[in-house]
Amino acid sequence: MNYPTPAIVSQGAVRRLPRVALLLFCLAYVLPGFVGRGPWKGADITAFGYMAEIAFGASDWLTPKLLGLAPEVDALLPYWLGAWAMKIAPAWMAPDLAARIPFVLLLTLSLFATWYGTYYLARSPEAQPVAFAFGGEALPPDYARALADGGLLAFIACLGLAQLSHETTPALAQLCFTALTFYALAALPYRTVTPWLAGIIGLAGLALSGAPTLAALIGAGSAVIYLLVRAPEPESARSKLWMTLGLLLVTGAVMGMSSWLDLWRWRIEFPEATGQEWRSLGRLLMWFTWPAWPLALWTLWRWRHQLLRQGVLGRHLALPLWFVSLSLVATFTTASADRSLLLSLPALAALAAFSLPTLGRSVAALIDWFTLLFFSGCALIIWVVWIALQTGFPQQPAANVARLAPGFEHSFSIAPFLIAASATLAWAWLTKWRIGRHRAAIWKSLVLPAGGAALCWLLLMTLWLPLLDYARSYGPLVQRVVRVVKLAPCVETQGLSRSQLAALKFHGHLSLTSSGSATQCPWLIVDKRNLASLDLTMMPLQWVLDGTVQHPSDQAETLILYKRLTRPGL
Repeated sequence: MNYPTPAIVSQGAVRRLPRVALLLFCLAYVLPGFVGRGPWKGADITAFGYMAEIAFGASDWLTPKLLGLAPEVDALLPYWLGAWAMKIAPAWMAPDLAARIPFVLLLTLSLFATWYGTYYLARSPEAQPVAFAFGGEALPPDYARALADGGLLAFIACLGLAQLSHETTPALAQLCFTALTFYALAALPYRTVTPWLAGIIGLAGLALSGAPTLAALIGAGSAVIYLLVRAPEPESARSKLWMTLGLLLVTGAVMGMSSWLDLWRWRIEFPEATGQEWRSLGRLLMWFTWPAWPLALWTLWRWRHQLLRQGVLGRHLALPLWFVSLSLVATFTTASADRSLLLSLPALAALAAFSLPTLGRSVAALIDWFTLLFFSGCALIIWVVWIALQTGFPQQPAANVARLAPGFEHSFSIAPFLIAASATLAWAWLTKWRIGRHRAAIWKSLVLPAGGAALCWLLLMTLWLPLLDYARSYGPLVQRVVRVVKLAPCVETQGLSRSQLAALKFHGHLSLTSSGSATQCPWLIVDKRNLASLDLTMMPLQWVLDGTVQHPSDQAETLILYKRLTRPGL
């Protein structure tokens, strides 16, 4: 039995989202978070530390090291990009800002690749809407453009995208190259040079960014999908076969490059069989991919007959479903579940876009009202806390900040305030437009989710940025260390994490050496969390405890400082 497509779309429902408005919206989402802050704790400062070591000649390009430690993520290209940017940046530009510039471009490219990937999937014959008896159905280019607008909005609306996509880490590079590969595989039946070039760069970049296994699986699985899908006109069966062989050849070349550079690593870590662990993963899946995941499930249900019809795969569903499935498997089998789940968002957003032509008015209204209440409430909380920091009223938010970030001193800045106020007014206008009377467009249900996510992220990165920078940066901790060690010629370290080492070198400009090396330094810094596991039997003969230094907003970040009993060399 032939099931008709579930999409019933008229030409009036596929009017385009104004390009200027869409570009400005993307710009407002991309820039906040990259500008005006220092490197944050965790993966952000760690990756920057390796970039700085390469840029300043302290580490080899092919084997990045930070005080003898290899990176936890076996990547090369993200560190190269940051190092290249620092080397060519002008002298007046801060190194951390220079290192972020390539990652601004990577996030921008991710947005473009998601839009074009969704566009070319929507051009598939199986994805087209029902043809009306007397005409008036949506034209294929306009229909694909409207779905691509919806896919991009769904991508931006995903709550888990905001923070990880604004860090200078291999995760953002993997996201970009995954989105680029997704676009390449979606556009192959319609273009030649650009998709092949994007596919080669995407798979190779994914392997060089620490995910060679994922690159191999994406390439091999996509080749099988292309072998099974119905060839759209004007593509013939022979050209489809050559396309499949080409994908396998590119995948094999990427696997060979990964072997030559020794990029293969065994990273499988199954979650513990505990209820708490599974509940944690469930919460991650639910909030990280919201609101794309319920729309993607609705797509699979409404379009289920097009996924496999008469023994032929529907490319517009099978391709993104393969990307999402690989990312979900990686989420459940790797330690960094959130960063693995991040790679599913471009394809998940494309799946969510195909739900738009099938949503009823009641479902669309439910999405609008939930989004309006949720993001308006979040924006209100951000503003109330900011006002409390400025005026002391309401007293409770100001007291909470003083308790959680002791020593933080807030100041008023006119530029962030004006940006935040303008964004809030734009949200009010967008809400008024959405609930007003206007011609229907199939992407309208995702305007408020994407706008609300962008609004809250922009407010956080303007009104709350000084507070977040104080709480999430190692700067305050390192400043306390520097006040103790002063202008020491060098400092020995033992048991420090990679992020702590990078922070001491960047924020404190300290010359660090590993404990036990030939160089005898007047100070030794030890992480309190690793004190019990270290061999300190000889320390009473060489060192005396000078004190402890604690991060003002994180009691777990506590460093113990020892002073050498005798002068170096004696």
